[in-house]
Amino acid sequence: MPIRRFGGHRSLVSRSQPLKFSYGSEKMNASKGGYRVFSANSTAACTELAKKITERLGVDLGKSLVYQEPNRETRVDVKESVRGQDIFIIQTIPKDVNTAIMELLVMAYALKTSCAKNIIGVIPYFPYSKQCKMRKRGSVVCKLLASMLAKAGLTHIITMDLHQKEIQGFFSFPVDNLRASPFLIQYIQEEVADYRNAVIVAKSPSAAKRAQSYAERLRLGLAVMHGEAHHSELDMVDGRQSPPFSSAPNRTTAGHTGLELPLMMAKEKPPITVVGDVGGRIAIIVDDIIDDLEDFVAAAEILKERGAYKIYIMATHGLLSGDAPRLIEESAIDEVVVTNTVPHEVQKLQCPKIKTVDVSMILAEAIRRTHNGESMAYLFRNIAVDD
Repeated sequence: MPIRRFGGHRSLVSRSQPLKFSYGSEKMNASKGGYRVFSANSTAACTELAKKITERLGVDLGKSLVYQEPNRETRVDVKESVRGQDIFIIQTIPKDVNTAIMELLVMAYALKTSCAKNIIGVIPYFPYSKQCKMRKRGSVVCKLLASMLAKAGLTHIITMDLHQKEIQGFFSFPVDNLRASPFLIQYIQEEVADYRNAVIVAKSPSAAKRAQSYAERLRLGLAVMHGEAHHSELDMVDGRQSPPFSSAPNRTTAGHTGLELPLMMAKEKPPITVVGDVGGRIAIIVDDIIDDLEDFVAAAEILKERGAYKIYIMATHGLLSGDAPRLIEESAIDEVVVTNTVPHEVQKLQCPKIKTVDVSMILAEAIRRTHNGESMAYLFRNIAVDD
């Protein structure tokens, strides 16, 4: 049998014609870049942030259809191939939190079964983050949600200002917790007149570390409010005050001598005080989430009584639920500044005191660096651990 020899084959590309590359002057196509960006929202108002991010990246938003069936079931149809691609799912959280979670889960699972290489969730505000600790006989819902996202197929999450940084330990995959403080600090420096005469205020001792980080970078004074009642921390009658086992009338146990526990002193809130001088100053309250406005309104009234002549509230996530716009408008608060991690256009129309800071730049850069395998350290420069 004759031996076939391979080699010396002729090239299919003519050497006289130079190779042409598509990048440079033209708008980059997501498929050629090896990644795609999808929005998991079924409402047009929630896709605004996704559009800003894709514009900064220079890619087109992925083609998909997310909608609710007449029976309120969530349906997702991905309209293009994602095989072997890095897929980024942008999901902002509107008022209907549970629907948004189902949209994210269903889309992630659809992409997983479509053979996507990596599925990265871009969730600027992580829902249920306040339920990250055990309360009475409740549950740690944030841990449950982390397990659900991993089971659905997510391999990485990019979020911003988690309510507690320890939440990252709930996940079995990497979590990048970005910070909005550089954007809020820039707003203070550029938009707050005479900000050098301001003082950073923590409305509770638990927020003192965040406020201290702002104060040090702005080189301003610090004030802490103490004695504010937190209803979620109140001791309620839930059966824990029942008598020891030995005192039960119809129970007997051989050799059991009873329990003698130390007398527990009931918690008593001290009068509300402000540690720090705010007289004749601009008071800037910083926090991560603004949802229930009652605590912020009460804090603003106290600061006014202590002599503050202007009161600003700075926060990353402006949930602004219920009557928040009306409460802000009728309160002593001069301005509420939040980022666009959560859609709040309706609230802005109801209250002109609400201002928005765009954070799409850092989210877009995080997506680019994640896809290219670059370090994320640049996004955390000059940011303290307690921020």
